[in-house]
Amino acid sequence: MMTQNTRAVTDWLASAHHVPAQARREFDVGIALVPTGEKFDAIRLPAPVVHAAAGSQDPDAVASFLAEVLKDGAVIHDAYGVGVWYYALVPPGTHTHWQVTGVECLRPGTWLGVPRVDLTARPGPHWALPPRTVGIVCTAHAVADLVALGRTPEPERTP
Repeated sequence: MMTQNTRAVTDWLASAHHVPAQARREFDVGIALVPTGEKFDAIRLPAPVVHAAAGSQDPDAVASFLAEVLKDGAVIHDAYGVGVWYYALVPPGTHTHWQVTGVECLRPGTWLGVPRVDLTARPGPHWALPPRTVGIVCTAHAVADLVALGRTPEPERTP
């Protein structure tokens, strides 16, 4: 049974679609294809960068790390296929000023597989950090800091 907040977040995510009722039907199955750009943009993060920043590949440890550094944001983990990605939802318009080399902010109108709010574990795409409130997304600055942390080489250990 869906709580009032979960329904509100689901409706907000569905409202990014040109036909929100279609997105709601897709959420009933598990994942809706929703275009970026109106309600949110999405930054595609390589899993090795996220895992290096978190210091772990363990899903629970990564989720705790993301909750700490991205606060009330929302992050999808797409664990299908060869390329494993995380998608941090950020404010619409972020794509116009995103300048982190090698990490793409999807252009408006890019269709993104968005999991139903309660999908928080494998298999398949799921929320590593589920949206907790309508309209709350990650800040682009926090995502850029996460990327910088994940790209910083570990200091060499001396014996």
